Amino acid sequence: MRHVLFPIAILIAAPAAAQDSRTAIDRAMADSVAGWNAGDVDRFMALYSTAPSASFVTARGLVRGKPAMIANYRKHYDFSDAAKRGTLSIERLDYRTLGSDHALYIGRFVLTYPGGKTDSGYTSLVLAKERGGWKVIADHSS
Repeated sequence: MRHVLFPIAILIAAPAAAQDSRTAIDRAMADSVAGWNAGDVDRFMALYSTAPSASFVTARGLVRGKPAMIANYRKHYDFSDAAKRGTLSIERLDYRTLGSDHALYIGRFVLTYPGGKTDSGYTSLVLAKERGGWKVIADHSS
């Protein structure tokens, strides 16, 4: 009997672990969005890994490393002015685990500005489970 129960336990634990990671990532995403909306670039970027290999692909090209990513955001968005920065929202469209310590998050983001103007696009994030929680190691947003 022991040999029969062990595989069943793994099958039951795997979906629970995936749900736990999705919940943790959704919370981290919500906190990142709250950071953006508060004009706090450091809180917004807390979701990103400090690994030098972390990458961000934009329409303008590849950015590597969290300091360069923060500089990129500061160059293109005014974090001191909510009207110029816009209000961010994001909707998760897909989520899947990539092993026990990596995940793929696909979402649609919307920036809403005064007067009803919006900018929107899609993002694909690869996250890794690090000491400080789930962190983005690769971001492709357009």
